[in-house]
Amino acid sequence: MGEQEKNALTKLELQIMQVIWKRGPSNVSAVQEGLEQELAYTTVQTMLNILQRKGKLKRELRGRAFEYSATVTEAKALGHAVKDLVDRMFGGSSEDLVMSLIKSRQIDAKKIAELSKRLEEKGGDV
Repeated sequence: MGEQEKNALTKLELQIMQVIWKRGPSNVSAVQEGLEQELAYTTVQTMLNILQRKGKLKRELRGRAFEYSATVTEAKALGHAVKDLVDRMFGGSSEDLVMSLIKSRQIDAKKIAELSKRLEEKGGDV
């Protein structure tokens, strides 16, 4: 498995990670409760184990159940996802991504100027 595949999260994996980022260390039942969609306990358990194998979660035995906690921050996972998108869809060109957002009217020049101003005000640290 290449580095990109290891870092990539499926939609369901991302939803599970978001529950753990929001709630903190959680067992299978807690993650199951935190999901918007209803999933079987065994499905959630399988997904948590996959995320552990991918290195996104670690688990510790607490009583009779495993408790899962994130090994990556939400910001780091988002960074990997954006890099993967730019590499796969735009040949590594973030400028092409921005142009695509502008052409599809998902962002406009005014919003880009606002974001640039925010970056300058924070010294490049968003």
